[in-house]
Amino acid sequence: MTKIIETNAISKVYKMGNNIVNALQSVSITINKGEYVAFMGPSGSGKSTLMNIVGCLDSPTTGTYRLNNQEVSEMTENELAMTRNKEIGFVFQTFNLLPRASALENVALPLIYAGYGKEEREEIAMAALESVNLGDRYHHKPNELSGGQRQRVAIARALVNSPSIILADEPTGNLDTKTSYDIMNLFQDLHDKGNTIILVTHEDDIAHYSHRIIRLRDGLIEWDRKNENITRNPATVEASH
Repeated sequence: MTKIIETNAISKVYKMGNNIVNALQSVSITINKGEYVAFMGPSGSGKSTLMNIVGCLDSPTTGTYRLNNQEVSEMTENELAMTRNKEIGFVFQTFNLLPRASALENVALPLIYAGYGKEEREEIAMAALESVNLGDRYHHKPNELSGGQRQRVAIARALVNSPSIILADEPTGNLDTKTSYDIMNLFQDLHDKGNTIILVTHEDDIAHYSHRIIRLRDGLIEWDRKNENITRNPATVEASH
């Protein structure tokens, strides 16, 4: 198995006025290429802090983090930015789409930073939209799309650079139950195609789509185990939901 993520005794300490918050305490995890892992826990458990460190959005106070065998603390700001753009595809609860840009333009955005020309950007972005069953909505702006469709656009954008990892932070948090399950079906399909997926959630039913669950509490790993009861729904639904 190829290690893609390796944290060694990482901690994260925040100072808030006179208070010191230990958001993470000596967390060591290894995630291999092709795994589907959920970081799960209640609010304040440290799961979002761990996601930010794994996504190179934040750095640990102590300990080390290696991504694709590279020590992240040794990267320059430019190298970190390039890593976030090319190695990690982010999917957020709030979609984070540009409101005045079309679905195609939103998906193509990471390719601008990666240096692709306009024609090639549009071709790659279109293929990504088609992979999430939204090829026929490429010209629509976010306010012309449903919540589920907007999240599909966000997932297409996360896929467009063929990243090492798809990092999804509460991707169903703003969606109704049926649409949430539709989106989780899509992640299921992406994992079946060989993508490495890390899902951050506080919802037990959503976590059970993953193949491994790491549960955090008070900045510590409460348990880390294989999911023996993986949720697998029927075939992916229509994009119009």
